[in-house]
Amino acid sequence: MSANPRDIILYPIYTEKSVAIGQDGRVITFAVAKGANKIHVRQAVEAIWNVKVEKVNILNTRPKKKRVGKYTGYTSAVRKAIVKLAEGQTIDVL
Repeated sequence: MSANPRDIILYPIYTEKSVAIGQDGRVITFAVAKGANKIHVRQAVEAIWNVKVEKVNILNTRPKKKRVGKYTGYTSAVRKAIVKLAEGQTIDVL
């Protein structure tokens, strides 16, 4: 992966479920680069926000088929990272 942490962490994901699991401010969901693994994500979050990461879970969302009228297409595939911070650590990403 590239050396720049900003190339690994693409953007935060705000869905109903990601906001619900992050009510205490310790769990944040990010979209990450396709080739990033848990170690890359941990190092990038710690470098950008200067916090201690406790746990990282990564999942791939596959593209889904969507239809609008007579036109069909697919949603984009996203690699997500669910990052849990250490006790007492928070990130303000809004």
